Amino acid sequence: MIHECFEINGQKFTNRVVLQPMEGCDCNEDGSPSELTVKKYVSAAKSGAGMIWMEATAVCPEGRTNRRQMMLTRENLPIFRELVGELRRIAKEECGNEPVLILQLTHSGRQSISPMIAYRHPIYEERRPVTDANIVTDEYLDTLPQKYAESALLAVEAGFDGVDVKSCHGYLFQELLSAFTREGRYGGSFENRTRLYLDCFRAVRDAIPRHILLTTRWSVSDMVPKPYGFGTTEENELDLTEPDRLLDLLVAEGLQMLNVTVGNPYYNPHVNRPYRKGGYEAPEAPSAGLARFEVIERHLKERHPSLPVVGSGLSYYRQDLMEQAERQLAEGICDFVGFGRMWLAYPEFYKDFREGRFETKKCCLACSKCTALMRAGQVSGCAVFNEYYRNLYKTILL
Repeated sequence: MIHECFEINGQKFTNRVVLQPMEGCDCNEDGSPSELTVKKYVSAAKSGAGMIWMEATAVCPEGRTNRRQMMLTRENLPIFRELVGELRRIAKEECGNEPVLILQLTHSGRQSISPMIAYRHPIYEERRPVTDANIVTDEYLDTLPQKYAESALLAVEAGFDGVDVKSCHGYLFQELLSAFTREGRYGGSFENRTRLYLDCFRAVRDAIPRHILLTTRWSVSDMVPKPYGFGTTEENELDLTEPDRLLDLLVAEGLQMLNVTVGNPYYNPHVNRPYRKGGYEAPEAPSAGLARFEVIERHLKERHPSLPVVGSGLSYYRQDLMEQAERQLAEGICDFVGFGRMWLAYPEFYKDFREGRFETKKCCLACSKCTALMRAGQVSGCAVFNEYYRNLYKTILL
């Protein structure tokens, strides 16, 4: 099934493989792709994947995680347009493929250069202290739908096929979903906590042409105990009651595809990136995290059978990678299979698989070195199989 075509709202996918958004922290200071960024996406274009989901792209300067995060502006639009055209040309020449290109729009919130938080969060603040002065005002939040709409229009002008209104991994929208203790229009009740996410989603929907794919990458659960996490109980068990309500609303508002993720990599990276080796001893086996992805994705597909779902968490499987991907598609757990760390390690994995020369020894080791580079404030990539990042890792972290 992985080679089968798919169509959503007139957008044609040549296969079910999705290269997930992997932030490299390697753009120019104006937010435009640097030589290193371009090189990464050229390798993606040569992969033969049906969809390339480009990395987190800030909608405003104050919402960037660092000064090298991607940001699309009117001034650097020609550079993005040129990159999109080049990726299409390379994909066509190398693989006879026309990948669907998605741009992910984000506001980093608590992880911004100067933290902009939804509420005081004692669990997250153990690692990055803030004060009440970092709490964003309702008046500031009111300005964001227009910023998202403007960024979405720029994405269309640049030639992207779809726009992702991102809410995951503890960034601003996602943190607001658990703002039980916040006062005002954006906290407390379910309606208030989901307000900004839905307002920005609608603003993007109303701004873009109907043929542009409208999607979201969403942390269905933070796996942080309530009241400091969304989609969980006070005992930190999965609770899909509110996620179900929110997804119903997103679908009613025009969501055309859902890219599933879980957890917050700044707090519990083992949840969304089960690993063999990481910065700490994970409190659960990798199999538990992999099973959680399947439970959530299966549940959402049963609730919304016609909503295309991108599955996650597959990079861990290594030698069983493509077998597991085929199984999940065959069982209807998801409609597309997403690979993140995997394509950084072995960009041509799908092309090689299709041509009968898939090499397990090139697959991601789930060793967390790419994450370690990012946490160290460096550009990020595979520090095992890519010589540039391997040398950087040795220099900086060893």
